[in-house]
Amino acid sequence: MKRTTTTPYLFLSPAIVLFTAFIVVPIGYTAYLSFRQVKVEGLGLGADARHEVFAGWRNFRDALSDPEFSGSLLRVLGYGAVVVPVMLGLALLFALLLDTPSARMRRFARVSIFLPFAVPALIGGMLWGFLYLPSVSPFPLGDLDLLGGNVLLFSVANVAVWGGTGFNMMVLYTALRAVPPEIYESARIDGCTELRLALRIKIPMLTPALVMTGFFSIIATIQVFAEPMILKPLTNSIPSTWTPLMKIYRDAFVIGDHYSAAATSLVLALATLLLSFTFLRLFGRRAFGGER
Repeated sequence: MKRTTTTPYLFLSPAIVLFTAFIVVPIGYTAYLSFRQVKVEGLGLGADARHEVFAGWRNFRDALSDPEFSGSLLRVLGYGAVVVPVMLGLALLFALLLDTPSARMRRFARVSIFLPFAVPALIGGMLWGFLYLPSVSPFPLGDLDLLGGNVLLFSVANVAVWGGTGFNMMVLYTALRAVPPEIYESARIDGCTELRLALRIKIPMLTPALVMTGFFSIIATIQVFAEPMILKPLTNSIPSTWTPLMKIYRDAFVIGDHYSAAATSLVLALATLLLSFTFLRLFGRRAFGGER
């Protein structure tokens, strides 16, 4: 008779309980709220006149037809088109430079590049916000408005690039250090320069790591919230619906419409899932091999 043991389940139980309490239950409650709405009967003068009723797909239709939500999505797509390539490009460049034999002070360089990632988003956003303000910035900005007009998107993107490049650099650099050094030595014996070594050997071998960092960078970009929220008090050019998460926050905690916010959050989660799945379909097969 096959024996079973409960020991593995005892070790897994804390993680299962925490995952259920803080992931499954909130998602389930959000889905429940997204199909509800408040109906006011009579004159609506008392609390008894307000009733929570089943709304069907109405909240989702309102979210998809809301011009503020669609505008925030388009804005975030433009933001991501700047952040993801620049951040991963700089991370790849720094990783390749640190992996060259002629690199000096590698430990100091790694810490210096990674340090912005360790700075909390609140502090980093406030730091860059004051650097952008001509009245307090140590740089002579003159009449240049870095928190307005067409420059605003790049100013917000700069904060994200500054904070995220170091983490992605460490991921790529770690992947490079895992490559057997014999491969590099053989290429150098054959007369391969460092530039050709990087282009023909290192970068192709970094493809899985690049796909992984790109995947997580896309998810983080769609869910951007901290940077524009921190810069918002410093300028009138950032509305409360500048990003989808900012709109969800406004609807839920400023307006108090939890039902619409729940539906919008599920729509955003589905959009994130579709975009991430498309990215993996396009680049996952080349990176990891095999059929998908």
